[in-house]
Amino acid sequence: MHKVLVVDDDKVLQDSVKSALEYHNFQVDVADNGKEAVNAVTTSKYDLVVMDVNMPEMDGIEALQHIKQYDPTIIVIILTAYSNVGDAVKAVKEGAYNYLEKPISSENLVALIKRALKARSLVETSLFSAPALSLGGTNDDKFVGQSDEMKKVFNVIQKLAQVNTPVLIRGESGTGKELVAKAIHFNGPRKDEKFVTINLAAIPDNLIESELFGHEKGAFTGASERKIGKFQFADGGTIFLDEIGDVSPTMQVKLLRALQEKTFTPVGSNRDIKVDVRVIAASHKPFEEMIKLGTFREDLFYRLNVLPVYLPPLRERKSDIPHLVDYYIKYFNDVHNLNIQAPTDDALELLKGYKWPGNIRELRNVIEHCFIIESGDQIKVSSLPDIVKKNATSKTEDREEKDESIIDIKQIKDSVLDEVKSVPLGKSQFNIQLKIDDSKGEQTDLDFQVAKEEFEREFIVQALRINKGKINQTALKANIPKKTLLRKIEKYVINPKDYY
Repeated sequence: MHKVLVVDDDKVLQDSVKSALEYHNFQVDVADNGKEAVNAVTTSKYDLVVMDVNMPEMDGIEALQHIKQYDPTIIVIILTAYSNVGDAVKAVKEGAYNYLEKPISSENLVALIKRALKARSLVETSLFSAPALSLGGTNDDKFVGQSDEMKKVFNVIQKLAQVNTPVLIRGESGTGKELVAKAIHFNGPRKDEKFVTINLAAIPDNLIESELFGHEKGAFTGASERKIGKFQFADGGTIFLDEIGDVSPTMQVKLLRALQEKTFTPVGSNRDIKVDVRVIAASHKPFEEMIKLGTFREDLFYRLNVLPVYLPPLRERKSDIPHLVDYYIKYFNDVHNLNIQAPTDDALELLKGYKWPGNIRELRNVIEHCFIIESGDQIKVSSLPDIVKKNATSKTEDREEKDESIIDIKQIKDSVLDEVKSVPLGKSQFNIQLKIDDSKGEQTDLDFQVAKEEFEREFIVQALRINKGKINQTALKANIPKKTLLRKIEKYVINPKDYY
C-alpha cells in the first residue's frame, strides 16, 4: 500500500483529498503546513506528497525544497489556485512532479498520482535497467546504483521520461550514457516506438549526413539506390546520437535544423521530410571549452541542454561498486553456467580502491576476467587483473588523494622560488607572498600548508566565478569531484550565490 502525505491548511479540502485517496486504497496522513510536512517526511517514509502552495509558517515551495533535499525520490504534486499557477510552475522547476488547479477533481488527482507512481515503479523495479523493460535486445546490462549521486540521476531521468524535450547526457566513457537514454525512452510515452542508436564518432564525416538523413539514388558515388536515414527510420520514436561532440560544424547546422523544425532534406533531394522524433544526445567532450574555441555551436548546445544529465564516474560513486560487482557475478554465473560467490573482503577492497578510468564498462570486463581466471568458487585477489592490484589505493591513500585533488603542487612549488610569485588563474592573478632572507638565502616565513590553502580557496572562487556559481558545472569544468568541491566550499566559508 502506497503511503501519501496530504498538506493543506484548508481542512475541508484536506479531508476531501484524504477521503478520496483512502477510497482508492492509499494510506494517508495529513499536515496543516509546510513545516509540519517537512517534519513528517523526515520522520516517516512517504511515497508521495500532495501539497498546497500558500500555507502559513512555511509555504509549499520552501517545503518542497526541503523535502527534495532530504529525499529526491519522493513524488510531490502541487495544488494551487488559478491565480497562483506561476508558483506551481516554479514548483515543477524545483522538482515537483506536476500540479493541479483548484477546485480539485478527485478523479484527476487519483489518475495523476497513479501515473506518477507507475512511472517510478517501472524505473525502480528494474533499477533503471532499460533491458529489463523488454527492449528486444539481450539482457547483458543493468543500470545499477543506490548512491546519492545515482539517486539524483534517477530523479532527473524520471522527469525527462514524462516530457518530450531534447536531452544531453554527459559523462566519461563507460559510465552508461546509452542506458540512460534507453531508460528515458522506455519509461516514457514513446516506449512502444523505435529506439534508434547511432555512434557519430564511428562514422566518417562524409557519410554522417547520409546515415542521419538518407540519400537519393545517384546522390554521390556509390549511392546505387535510395536510402532512408536514421531520423526517418525513428519517426515516432527516439534517436540516440552518441558522441555528438565529434560532428563537424557543418553537420551541427543541419542537426540544429532537424531539432528546431523537425524537418530535414535527404542528400541529393529537393524535398523536405517532416518527422516526429525525440533526440537524445551524449558525449564526454567539454562543450563549454569547445564553444569558446568555435568547434561546437552554442545554439545547438543550448537546444540540447534543456535539462542535462551528468553521469558521475565510478570513482565518485564507490558505494555502488559492491552492488555492481554482485550484479555482474550473477550475470556471468548465468552466462558461463558457474556458481561463483561474492568476492573475498580483500578482493572487494581492491575493487573499491581502484580508480576505474573505464568506469562501468571496465568493471564488467574485470569481473569477466575473474570468471575466466578463477578456478575456485569465489573471486580472490589472485584472480584480479594486475592493473587493478597495482593501482588500487587504500582508504587512507584515497582520502589523502581527494584532499589534494584540486591542488597544483607544481604551481605552489614554483611560488617558493621568488619573493613574490604570481600564479595565473583564469583572468585574475593569485598572489602568494613569501618572505625571504636574501643574506642567507633562507625562508623566514614560509608555510606550505598556508600557501596550499590560500591557493585552494582562490582556485575555487575563480572556478565558481567563471561558472556563475553553478556547483555541477564548476565540478565538471574544473575537474573537481563534487563532494570535494562542496567540502572545500564549506571549509573556506565560500558562498556560491555570490558569483551568480
